[in-house]
Amino acid sequence: MKKYGKRLRLSEEEVEMVYENRAESTTNLNGNTALDIHLSERGISKKDIVSIKHWQSASGEYRFSIVTKEDVTADANNMLDEVANFIEKHSPYYPPIKRKNQNGNHLLVINPADIHIGKYANGAETGSGYDVETACMRVLEGLEGLVSKAQGFAVERVLFCIGNDVLHIDNVYGTTTKGTHQDTDGKWWEHFEIALALYVKCVEMLREIAPVDVIHSMSNHDYQSGFHLAHALKSWFRNDKEVDFDISVAHRKYYQYGSNLIGLEHGDGAKMDNLPLLMAQEKPEMWSNTKYRYWYLHHLHHKVKHKWRDAKDFIGVTVEYMRSPSGTDSWHSRKGYTGVPKAVEGFLHEKTSGQVARLVHYF
Repeated sequence: MKKYGKRLRLSEEEVEMVYENRAESTTNLNGNTALDIHLSERGISKKDIVSIKHWQSASGEYRFSIVTKEDVTADANNMLDEVANFIEKHSPYYPPIKRKNQNGNHLLVINPADIHIGKYANGAETGSGYDVETACMRVLEGLEGLVSKAQGFAVERVLFCIGNDVLHIDNVYGTTTKGTHQDTDGKWWEHFEIALALYVKCVEMLREIAPVDVIHSMSNHDYQSGFHLAHALKSWFRNDKEVDFDISVAHRKYYQYGSNLIGLEHGDGAKMDNLPLLMAQEKPEMWSNTKYRYWYLHHLHHKVKHKWRDAKDFIGVTVEYMRSPSGTDSWHSRKGYTGVPKAVEGFLHEKTSGQVARLVHYF
């Protein structure tokens, strides 16, 4: 469009859009001759009308957009059929596994923190690239590395920690839950489908070792979509008795294995020095029945470790942040938040002796 010259002229269709009454209603049905003619020509009864959009064109002609009960019912039925088909298709049957070692006494914790599927980083700008494919490859490579390092331990159960900004954005606008815009690789729905496929692959790999307990942590980049992703994963494995889920909306989750009590949180909630007392307050029975207690946090993408022991010789609680496999994006690179080791971490907890091994796979 030129800035100067002849006055801009709108077409008849564009004028219609300007004057269109966008409010849906069923008022003014009676006494509207133009509407009666429109309905008669199309064989539509007024009693079947759910809503009407009506406006007048620039030439004075009345226009109508009508939704009938039949249309609504058909759409609802189609939607329900599609949902039913999706659930049926995406919930395969997994037969029980006969494992060689059925008498393990260790918990294997696998914690791929802050994956940020959908994050985009250009190597020319940030020093190293990061995209959807890189995110998935690092998680799978990291998981295989941790499982390999855990060989030799008799694993009874696997704790698989999910969530924690697994998705980089939370809506169609390419922003986090609070509205912070992000550089992204691909569309929001692609991120969701890829993340689901990645998690399914991870659970399938881990269930070969031992029964899997999946715990989801709510997080700041994908507070809603991450929650939905966790429930989609649960639906996928709903027929599998080898996989259990704790995917409630609760921000802090707790898991007990023998004398071990593990707390999981994204890391953007309660202050770090309040977590030990929160654990005792929120899970007093678990607290009293355990001797070794840990908080595994995320969010910061680097290692922070501290240990509480009070003067009354109470048993300590170890709190630490997990490393992340995700790359450095443009904003973090400009701010100088670089040089942090990229890794996926895991732990081995013996049933009566607490954490006995730390597993790290670097990239």
